[in-house]
Amino acid sequence: MVKLRLKRCGRKQRAVYLIVAIDGRSRREGKDLCKMGFYDPINSQTYLNIPAILYFLEKGAQPTGTLFDIFKRAGVFYKFRKKFN
Repeated sequence: MVKLRLKRCGRKQRAVYLIVAIDGRSRREGKDLCKMGFYDPINSQTYLNIPAILYFLEKGAQPTGTLFDIFKRAGVFYKFRKKFN
């Protein structure tokens, strides 16, 4: 199963996370299928590639809890529902 999760990068005490689609059985820093944006929790910056995210959600990918909250704030699920109605 494909999961949408955060992949840690950046330096010590200054983490930045990439938003990636990855096989659910692989580790956090494993090989990803697609990069779909980034999240910087310190500066509260987020970049999302909405078409790529919607593509993977249509295929049945499951976001983690943190990404679910980020997507909810950005209105991704509103666009996801709107696409199917």
